[in-house]
Amino acid sequence: MLTLNVKVIPGARADRVVGRYADGIKVQVSAPPEDGKANKAVLRVLSGVLGIRADQIEVLRGKTSPRKLLSISGIEQAALRAWVQSLPE
Repeated sequence: MLTLNVKVIPGARADRVVGRYADGIKVQVSAPPEDGKANKAVLRVLSGVLGIRADQIEVLRGKTSPRKLLSISGIEQAALRAWVQSLPE
């Protein structure tokens, strides 16, 4: 199981990965932070850019917080690390 720290910015104009942030990444989503809508949008965005299914990503911590710890499967650790390193700071 791989983990990834994510800072989520809900209510943004577009759904996108902004770049690296501290020890993880920052993701903007247009969904509001209510009823899990922003969390679902984050899973959809990340599954799209990583080329995996949304059900291969799970929120381990931070379901109601902007800072989340995600569990990711379906991708090699080296590939995930390389993708994160390729993001702007």
